[in-house]
Amino acid sequence: MNQVKSRLQTLGLLDRTLQLADDDTLVALVAALDEEHTDALTEVAGPDHDADHLRDAISRGRLDGTMEAIALVLTLPCRNDCIEKLGDSADHPSSDELRAVLPELIEMHGLACTRIMLAQAITDDVPAAAIIRDILKTDEVLALPPSDERSIIPERRDAPTDDAEREELKARRREAKARKQAEAAARRDQAARAKRR
Repeated sequence: MNQVKSRLQTLGLLDRTLQLADDDTLVALVAALDEEHTDALTEVAGPDHDADHLRDAISRGRLDGTMEAIALVLTLPCRNDCIEKLGDSADHPSSDELRAVLPELIEMHGLACTRIMLAQAITDDVPAAAIIRDILKTDEVLALPPSDERSIIPERRDAPTDDAEREELKARRREAKARKQAEAAARRDQAARAKRR
């Protein structure tokens, strides 16, 4: 499978987990964020954090990194708990180790949040991506229901028509990439601090 197709499938998986979360779940995830993470959510999704605005930002941002950033911010508490519970094996957990901590994460954060956190981790190409993908396909509790196979690629009614619009779009993509790299560096730093505890 080529990289582009694999990437689109991974984004499709994350999109499905976000679509499966009901509006009350999205609102609850926002409400659980501290001020710093609420500010981060505002940066990536805009100032309105109700379910409709979040879903709109996710839909528009499927390919530019926005959907991934929103998922990361919303599920960061769940991800941090997962890293803490995995302890020394957080970087390279076995299937058994990861499956052992998931019931407690579901109890603490809910099924929808745990699914989104797992799918978001795959988009970061974590070493356990293959294990996580298998969990989201086969686990009795976490497996996603069959998909309607809708395309991750949104219809482009607003495709850039001139050079200025194209340059603006490229600039936004560069910013999203830089933001994602900074978030990944922060997560690595946080994981390293958690290991030292």
